[in-house]
Amino acid sequence: MRPIALCLTLLLAAGMPAASDAAIFKRELKTQAAFGPAAVADIQRAIDEQRLLDAGRYLNQAFLAGIKDPRLNLLDGNLNLAQGHFQAALDAFAAAEKAPETKDAALEGKGIALSLTGNMDEALPVLQAAVAANPAAWRAWNALGSAYDDRGQWTEANAAYERAVTASGGAAIVLNNRGYSRLLQHQRDLAVMDFVAALRRKPDLAEARTNLRLALAMGGDYDRAIAGGTVSEQAALLNNAGFAAAMRGDYAGAEQLLNKALALKSEYYAVASNNLKIVQALSARSEGGSKAAR
Repeated sequence: MRPIALCLTLLLAAGMPAASDAAIFKRELKTQAAFGPAAVADIQRAIDEQRLLDAGRYLNQAFLAGIKDPRLNLLDGNLNLAQGHFQAALDAFAAAEKAPETKDAALEGKGIALSLTGNMDEALPVLQAAVAANPAAWRAWNALGSAYDDRGQWTEANAAYERAVTASGGAAIVLNNRGYSRLLQHQRDLAVMDFVAALRRKPDLAEARTNLRLALAMGGDYDRAIAGGTVSEQAALLNNAGFAAAMRGDYAGAEQLLNKALALKSEYYAVASNNLKIVQALSARSEGGSKAAR
């Protein structure tokens, strides 16, 4: 389980746009000459800031004007990736890969898209090729770290995240992912440091906040793990803390937290109920083993 919703929540998590942001799209793309570096930067910035409708309108202008430029394919791939249209993204990156000027960036996008579809075996060599072609491709390093996490190749994962942190200047999403990797490696204290650093960079990064709460609960700090949430969030926080308590073998604490989640009768009732059954079974098995040992 990766509460962040992996990689491109990962790569593209960002705030909603202000109404005034759309002003940069007032220029029209009706000629090849109009599609210069400034236009490319405008579209990519809109994608990065999750202003996907703006980016889509701008791209549509260019395509309808018959503009031929491989950067259009690359931007189209990035937009489809942000929208979760992974096959369309792969098709666009395949087209961008044919042009020398966009090949390296297209490899990065292709590798990320493959990783998000779960094709890690296919994604791994593509991501490796992307960082070999462009060592500053931090999004590829970030996705590569996640691919190594899935394989349990911790040395490689640590090295990939280190490169991603350096190349991105400490992007919040990379710090969050490295923190989750460290949590998987039972390095809870280091994981907490990364989640806190991610939230300092981007206070609204919900995935980092969820992961921080999970890390606190895994250390037995249940009160801090569930503190500060809204009334509507309490059932989810209690359920997650109960899950973490069970992971650390504290079945009594897990039952207490999950029963509190059940008492709230929210949409998490079924999830908490199933988790409680699992915890009770694990607790009974643990008690049975202890008796047999005596």
